[in-house]
Amino acid sequence: MKDARVLGVLGGMGPLAGATFMQRLTLLTPAERDQDHIPSVLWSDPRVPDRTAARIAGGEDPLPWLMRGIRGLEAAGCGAIAIPCNTAHGWFDGMQAATRLPILHIVEAAADELLRLGITGGPIGLLATKGTLAMRLYQERLESRGHECLAPPAEEMDRVVMPAIELVKANKVSAAYAPLAEAAQRLVARGAKAVVLGCTEIPLGISAGPALPFPVADTIDALARAAIAWAKPAG
Repeated sequence: MKDARVLGVLGGMGPLAGATFMQRLTLLTPAERDQDHIPSVLWSDPRVPDRTAARIAGGEDPLPWLMRGIRGLEAAGCGAIAIPCNTAHGWFDGMQAATRLPILHIVEAAADELLRLGITGGPIGLLATKGTLAMRLYQERLESRGHECLAPPAEEMDRVVMPAIELVKANKVSAAYAPLAEAAQRLVARGAKAVVLGCTEIPLGISAGPALPFPVADTIDALARAAIAWAKPAG
């Protein structure tokens, strides 16, 4: 059997985001036949406790559930892990310390995506969950690359962004477009050169309507490109 790198995908957070990641991984892979695609295993477990609730409201710790998925992917023979959930990366250090497999970091992938879009510095809008913002997962990494991060104010997070994310999780994807587009446009009006869609539900809502007239970094696509680079290294 031809040796190939097998990608493990720790999904289910939410289920539609994980499924969309698999689709985008397939569509973005340079391929002319089945055998050119990346062998992959999707572990989709929607029982993982809510990551934002765990971080800011004393909810159940998701790490044991995340590690259960990682152990399953290890047993399946995977060589690396991609996690199409931004907020879950708040437990990145604990996960990485507990597995020999490299975990592709979605925030680093998003930073690389900004470079691919030609955005090398300056203000960046950040749409994400309240948990991701509270953990400063993006702020620290993007600021180290010369960006200033602009996030919606707390009132707008409660009124617009979090309800829109919940709409996507409830399979009401088209209804999420208008509020998410409004929030992104407000960030650009404040001076953002691009907007990072820093929750994997957000690209799903944004894709349900007309394309936005400014650069956006889709973290599902960014992570898919990072996975392709891992599986098919140049040279």
